Amino acid sequence: MISRTSAAGRDLHSALERAGFYPRLVADVVDDALDGMEPLAHLIHLETHIEHNEVHRHVTVLVLTADVMVVVHVDDQQLDELGGKAMAQVSTETVAVTKIGSVVLSYVYQQPQDYRSSDRVRELTLGIAWSGGQRIDLTPAGCEDPQCEADHGYTGTMQEEDLVLRVSAEADGKQAVEDARTFARALRKLNTAASLAPVPQAGPPAGAEARPGWVGGRFARGHHQG
Repeated sequence: MISRTSAAGRDLHSALERAGFYPRLVADVVDDALDGMEPLAHLIHLETHIEHNEVHRHVTVLVLTADVMVVVHVDDQQLDELGGKAMAQVSTETVAVTKIGSVVLSYVYQQPQDYRSSDRVRELTLGIAWSGGQRIDLTPAGCEDPQCEADHGYTGTMQEEDLVLRVSAEADGKQAVEDARTFARALRKLNTAASLAPVPQAGPPAGAEARPGWVGGRFARGHHQG
């Protein structure tokens, strides 16, 4: 099971128990994905949606370590009408912090004209990109003439994102929004530090004498071999 020797490990285990979504199964999956790495921060996002007469739930768990971000997603599916038989589908991904290209935070505040520094964020959307995947949102383009019936094509936006989580005070509670904000800050800080770290330069093999022709870890050649 998840290490309880550190405060972060105990907090992660307690958060999975509070979420109540197959906590033992999810904990084992997270533990396997961590593979002995110590968690530094986590975010657990539980969602429920209704499709026709079926209720589907799924949980996304993000765990940040010193070097990677572990992404675990578990959702269930009813196999009979009474819900007596169910199946859980699990997916995990381990992403090196250095591979994360962007961490995007979007906030929503109510009554901004009355804003005070003590006001809490009412809604937060966290977008994380690491594989270069892009999402395109298209809408029909128009013009200022309300009588115009011409086809103006489409307009839209392109965003790089692999994972998007939306947390709101109304649906998830005020503390859930603050927890998501805390995780996003920890991820952003670690990702920024990793991106600014100097890249080690390749050199000649240990014990080899420095001599002309050594360039970037390879011997320079005067010809090309096919």
